[in-house]
Amino acid sequence: MVIKGRALNLSRYLTSKPKDYLPYLEPANQIAGFFHSYRRKGSNVMASFHHTIKSGKKGSAADHAAYIARQGKHHRREDLIAAGYGNMPAWAKDNPALFWKAGDKHERANGAVYREHEIALPDELTREQQQALVQEMIKTMIRDKPYQYAVHAPQSAIEGKRNAHLHLMFSDRMHDGIERSPEQTFSRYNAKQPECGGCRKESGGKNRLALRDELIQMRKTCAELQNAALKSAGHSAQVDHRTLKEQGIDRTPEGHLGPARINQMSYDDKERYVANRERHR
Repeated sequence: MVIKGRALNLSRYLTSKPKDYLPYLEPANQIAGFFHSYRRKGSNVMASFHHTIKSGKKGSAADHAAYIARQGKHHRREDLIAAGYGNMPAWAKDNPALFWKAGDKHERANGAVYREHEIALPDELTREQQQALVQEMIKTMIRDKPYQYAVHAPQSAIEGKRNAHLHLMFSDRMHDGIERSPEQTFSRYNAKQPECGGCRKESGGKNRLALRDELIQMRKTCAELQNAALKSAGHSAQVDHRTLKEQGIDRTPEGHLGPARINQMSYDDKERYVANRERHR
């Protein structure tokens, strides 16, 4: 997890004083949270729980939306299996790109145009079951805020299987029934005269402790939705959103290897890596 050029441990932020929590809640195209657990409670079978929350600064939203939708310069990627959007204002209801472009242009200089959940979908579920889970996540975690999503299933460089994951972009600006122009939508909120200002941000006015509690609850909700989907599909195993330390497991969390390191690994190296991963699950 990297914030402002430093490598940080999320567990520090989940257990630290509120003053230490601010850096990754501020909108600066930073990673807002990283949750990774390899234990399934109540089962000997294990799988990963991966959930990151990111913020996108002004000028980055439209290109990121094109990236997750595999459009424009990103169209050659062949791992897109689903995409969609919703809750857009009238002027962008048929084209979400207009919304993100307006945010890139009119959002204040230090403001976040979008936030994004990136969530690994359980391998045990079929594609149809994963799609149903995605819709539950949108309904529960996004509610009526403007959003755009895509599900990618790239092939794992280590194990050779496809790993489906969700990109769920959304705006923190909430609908209030007032019709606004693109420019006004992203203007500063006017509490005394809402019709004269922009849409209010859901995070606006909340202190650091409240924002931290919301982030922790979001992490729990994400796991609960996955567990409900797994149970409904007849699987007894369930993911656990807590850190390994919180689960009482004395083991270092698995880190991200990255393409450069993977390319340097031999076939035998990959086999040993996968075998070691399975032993610790």
